[in-house]
Amino acid sequence: QVQLVESGGGLVQPGGSLRLSCAASESISIYVMGWYRQAPGNERELVARVTRGGGTNYADSVKGRFTISRDNAKNTVYLQMNSLRSEDTAVYYCNGQLGGGIVNYWGQGTQVTVSS
Repeated sequence: QVQLVESGGGLVQPGGSLRLSCAASESISIYVMGWYRQAPGNERELVARVTRGGGTNYADSVKGRFTISRDNAKNTVYLQMNSLRSEDTAVYYCNGQLGGGIVNYWGQGTQVTVSS
């Protein structure tokens, strides 16, 4: 069982930036890693994903503002969030997947609040 621990959330003003980190308890090199978010009353949604080979994809709402990256040597995944908006407010979860979701690991989540 891989343990995922997120950090870096907090309160930021609109237009600001945050960098989320997700530290894994063991190697992540074989996993597709992603960041999801869930706002109150909404379903959990994919924000960004990075494949084992480094390919990325993003939700349309964050394209051009967020960047996902992975450092397999440090067993860590990052989400750089720029130009934050109030609608980015949510709990952000780190995810690791194998086999299209047959194996699925989640972190405990970190709160991001964008407000003036």
